[in-house]
Amino acid sequence: MAEEMPTTLDLPMVDPLPPQTQKYFDICQDKLGMVPNVLRAYAFDIDKLNTFTALYNDLMLGDSTLSKLEREMIAVVVSAVNRCFYCLTAHGAAVRELSGDPILGETLVMNYRVAKVEPKVRAMLDFAVKLTESPERIEDADREALRTAGFTDRDIWDIASVAAFFNMTNRVASASDMRPNGPYHAQNR
Repeated sequence: MAEEMPTTLDLPMVDPLPPQTQKYFDICQDKLGMVPNVLRAYAFDIDKLNTFTALYNDLMLGDSTLSKLEREMIAVVVSAVNRCFYCLTAHGAAVRELSGDPILGETLVMNYRVAKVEPKVRAMLDFAVKLTESPERIEDADREALRTAGFTDRDIWDIASVAAFFNMTNRVASASDMRPNGPYHAQNR
């Protein structure tokens, strides 16, 4: 099977990849059964790839009281607002996997407001969507609503950081016509 093109931009991967990068790609292949196209897309510039992966790993896998599922849910609702095909597909698969609920993953992609989630999660998603749609309208009442729902100020920082990261990556993915790996479409359904 021919390797998928990660984007329609002609930005060839560094060849050969540095040993550390190749090791990272090998881990992805072993763990996920693929190297995500977002990583392959950034591999035209190893410094950019390293910066991207460091920030992604910190925000999505690093220390936080937000669960991995909550962070993935933010990624999906932000990507739904931005209509980012790559992130909706990849992170929708992650929500399905982490939640064990394919309906939740699809509902978040289509309309998070009808998803069966706890009020605390709904408050978090409402904040992420407002931050995406109209960041200039975020005010003390929005932060206070999160506190009332049970989030700490550190949690609010993490919610905002994850939402901001996916707003950036959604725009890069859209601008470069980044395509999700085929296997993401069928995962955890």
